[in-house]
Amino acid sequence: MPDPISWQLALPYLIAALVFGYLLGSIPFGLLITRLAGLGDVRKIGSGNIGATNVLRTGRKGLAALTLLADALKGVVAVLVAGLYGPDQAVAAGLGAFLGHLFPVWLGFKGGKGVATYLGVLVALAWQGALAFALAWLSVAIVTRYSSLAALVAAVVVPVALYLLNHVQAAELFTLMSVIVFFKHRANIARLFKGTETRIGAKG
Repeated sequence: MPDPISWQLALPYLIAALVFGYLLGSIPFGLLITRLAGLGDVRKIGSGNIGATNVLRTGRKGLAALTLLADALKGVVAVLVAGLYGPDQAVAAGLGAFLGHLFPVWLGFKGGKGVATYLGVLVALAWQGALAFALAWLSVAIVTRYSSLAALVAAVVVPVALYLLNHVQAAELFTLMSVIVFFKHRANIARLFKGTETRIGAKG
């Protein structure tokens, strides 16, 4: 059982790491990138999301790839910087970055669905889990061309893979994050069951 005094001393650092991660994660790169490219507000097209999948609906694959990379790097940087102060701080910052992307204060707490930032946190905390994510996502996406379904399957695979690899703390974190991913994709899940979900590369 953790020493309560040690826990009390560590708590401010964990909160600081969480806040740092949140602020970094809340940067809406998809919105900023499309506006700088002269495409207006990406929230007014497609799903209304600020993530890479919706940016792809503009027809600009390069911008979508840049958004994906930037959103993933938010998670990577948050974990690596906070990790300089300890593994618990790295985990807190990773969770913060994920939550910041989902609920950015600058956009009225209406952000993306977190998959790219989820992956970035995973790369920095447990790269083996990121390989499992990539394999699961690509397999499902290639077969079905549903980005949402690919993300949901990958979100199930990752915690299981981490537990099997004995990354217990990371597995617990990603179990929580995967539950949130499912919650954020509830509208997509409904459309998948109805057969009306938009496929990768489709506009509008």
